[in-house]
Amino acid sequence: MAMEFCTMASGSKGNSTYIGTANTKILIDVGVSGKRIQEALTSFHMEGNHIDGIFITHEHADHVKGAGIISRRFHVPIYATEDTWLAMEEGIGKIAPSNKKFVYAGEDCKINDLCVRPFSIPHDAADPVGYTVFSGDKKISVATDIGHVTKELEEHLMDSQVILIEANHDEAMVRNGEYPRYLKERILGENGHLSNHTAGDLLGRVMSERLKHIYLGHLSDDNNYPTLALRTVAEALSKKGIIVGSDIHMELAYKHKCGTKIKI
Repeated sequence: MAMEFCTMASGSKGNSTYIGTANTKILIDVGVSGKRIQEALTSFHMEGNHIDGIFITHEHADHVKGAGIISRRFHVPIYATEDTWLAMEEGIGKIAPSNKKFVYAGEDCKINDLCVRPFSIPHDAADPVGYTVFSGDKKISVATDIGHVTKELEEHLMDSQVILIEANHDEAMVRNGEYPRYLKERILGENGHLSNHTAGDLLGRVMSERLKHIYLGHLSDDNNYPTLALRTVAEALSKKGIIVGSDIHMELAYKHKCGTKIKI
């Protein structure tokens, strides 16, 4: 069965991704307002009550801001790891017990014809995860807010047809910028964010004939430029003999608007 994918927001001001089939529709993170999510869904000819589940990567506000609102308004279950629930529960407000669901890294969570598999990622949060989502032989992966590349991350991205990957910053811009030292160290640290260069190198290692769409997400407002992120990753892929535009499609996941909904 065909799968749909669309980025709804990506960046330090909020993150949300839609993945679905004709039968099942989920959101990964709801870090923007409930109003914005409803407007985005309307543009897809959907309503909030069409969403079967919200999967949370970690508890930071730019990933959970609107999750409680959507859950309460449309009776949508929220899925997160136990430690993430402990860290975010007060911030998202009261959730009906029946809509409080747990996921565990490495264990599949099945919703109708979708299989959602969380995997651990290194970030400065309680128990952060990325997600791969399957339907039949189709696979979509979402991996942002990652301090460094792990073998587990590479393994979970393998054989994806769509990857949303973080390309947060240019390392030189961080080092030479005006951020205070502690913040620079956080961004560049083992539990911070992926740089453009690291994202490009990672994509080159997980590239396969199945991978058709790359989305670069969570770009920094202060330490990156869209053209720089695209160029840096494209150059890394070209070293592997992969030409963006002919061998693979690549675009940005936008901060303030939805991307184009694709179907695989």
